[in-house]
Amino acid sequence: MGDNNVHLPPGFRFYPTDEELVVHFLHRKAALLPCHPDVIPDLDLYPYDPWELDGKALAEGNKWYFFSRRTQNRITDNGYWKALGGDEPVITGSSKIVGVKKYYVFYLGEPPVGVKTNWIMQEYRLSDSGSSSRASKKRGHPKIDYSKWVVCLVYERDDDDDNNDGSELSCLDEVFLSLDDLDEISFPD
Repeated sequence: MGDNNVHLPPGFRFYPTDEELVVHFLHRKAALLPCHPDVIPDLDLYPYDPWELDGKALAEGNKWYFFSRRTQNRITDNGYWKALGGDEPVITGSSKIVGVKKYYVFYLGEPPVGVKTNWIMQEYRLSDSGSSSRASKKRGHPKIDYSKWVVCLVYERDDDDDNNDGSELSCLDEVFLSLDDLDEISFPD
């Protein structure tokens, strides 16, 4: 990953929930608080096509994470990000709305007549009640509004994802489904 390469010890994986991305990473970034571990790099998304993120963003499997400034311009040299649906609230376990998630799909070509790809982006931003522009002014940065930060998750959706309901089978489920004939199993009385 170049300069942004994060070397986590073996066995550690970065699979945060929506709530964790907003509360533990984005909120701290916007409030100018340190993130421990500081693993998500800052990246201006829009000069890059999604397949160019490798080596620039935090990669975990086939997903890339990075902070970016919130902007209306989502156009790259080869295409553009188009919004899918409306905003989705990010809710804590105590039912408090802490952020908003929005989905985008990448299209090749020029808007509005591009060709849809399998590249998806989830963009997380703080909810209006969670913005921290006041905190940034207190810390001596009055010209920069840090509440405009977003954290992005980009991945390429497999064609098989359309036929998958999102649930995975456990090892035991797979064993039981692989049995040809349940009549051959004898159960104790």
